[in-house]
Amino acid sequence: MTFGEKLKKLRTDNRLTQDELAEKLYVTRTAISKWETNKGFPNIDSLKLISNTFQISLDELCSDEAFENKKLQEAQFARKMYYCAVAAFLATALFAILSVTLSIKYLNIGSFFGGVAYMVFAFLSKPKYKRVQGRENVFLQILLKFVMVALFLSLLIGF
Repeated sequence: MTFGEKLKKLRTDNRLTQDELAEKLYVTRTAISKWETNKGFPNIDSLKLISNTFQISLDELCSDEAFENKKLQEAQFARKMYYCAVAAFLATALFAILSVTLSIKYLNIGSFFGGVAYMVFAFLSKPKYKRVQGRENVFLQILLKFVMVALFLSLLIGF
């Protein structure tokens, strides 16, 4: 349920017209209309007044189940990317081992691309909302993972 739908339901359940609610909130009727049709969103002062008027918490008023569902979907996507990162790492190791044991240097190309795929999938294995929060460390994390993969490959290949 969107904020607008919640506001309309609260208003109609309390048998208030848009004009009456607007008067209580010190806003215009068109502002109430915009909020109910999700074409606008009230400022924090109006949210506090709405919360007090209908005797509900700000959290109940502003929470959105869709937001929680989106977080859950991002976590599921991140878990899939984690499995892909593990598979890419294993493919990298397999190509590196085959390159050394069979003495076919062209297999190093597969090892290189597996390492690149590992870094991409490892980056995506963290849910988006967590990646945005820790934005300042992303470059350092990618660099560290790249160095670890490069060291691993150089040990296996024998550079």
